[in-house]
Amino acid sequence: MPVADLHVHTTASDGTMALSDVPRAATLAELDVVAITDHDLIHPGLAAPVTTHEDITFIRGIELRVDAGSFDIDLLGYAVTPTDPLVSTLDRIQQNRLERARAIVAAVEARLGVSLDIEYKSGVGRPHIARAIEASEAPYAYQDAFDELIGDDGPCFVRRAAIPSFDDGAKLLTDACAVVSLAHPFRYPHPEKALDLATALDAIEAYYPYDRPVDDALVWEAVEEHDLLVTGGSDAHIDVLAKETLSGTELDRFCQRLSGSEPSTAREA
Repeated sequence: MPVADLHVHTTASDGTMALSDVPRAATLAELDVVAITDHDLIHPGLAAPVTTHEDITFIRGIELRVDAGSFDIDLLGYAVTPTDPLVSTLDRIQQNRLERARAIVAAVEARLGVSLDIEYKSGVGRPHIARAIEASEAPYAYQDAFDELIGDDGPCFVRRAAIPSFDDGAKLLTDACAVVSLAHPFRYPHPEKALDLATALDAIEAYYPYDRPVDDALVWEAVEEHDLLVTGGSDAHIDVLAKETLSGTELDRFCQRLSGSEPSTAREA
């Protein structure tokens, strides 16, 4: 039975795995399918919406942050074929990511009196800054950096500016992707509101490694009531995959929706 991890990040955004590392990690986790869903960008190393490499099926995806009004949510797009509006929006987001990272780093350096080693490139985000803080002379581990400095309530936090609205983001992804899913609904301050928004999408990420118990009955009620697809994945940022997976009939239904994106063996270096 094929098994998929549909939420994986690489060094193109804030993961620690290069794309070339993913097949080995997927094989160790006994996966057949992996979706690369880097933050606010489409991985340049995947040459088609669905490809194969070293017997692993790769789905070219994206995780896009959108403004849902009183809070932000993340949308997962699968089998991306870039459109001009999507590419233009992602370019603006990445420019803002660079500006924001510089502002956060300046605030941290001024507060701590240290110099952080940061590579300013597409995909840069707070995890890169937290790793740089941990590697500096400052007495902060990675999670401490978030908890005490750069988290949403931290003294060095800077809010992102170039976040599309939910309606705009959902349209951008719907026009470019075979499937659009609500990511990790129980990570938001108002899961019920997030799940209400998911009714305008194709799917909900029903399988996700939360660090606490959640009432997933809310997800299944929404899935059944609105005939939505199900997605699932580990949200891996390191080389350990398959903390949560998708398989069986749910994966079959998901893959059927990707059928317009023919698998290819092409993959750019």
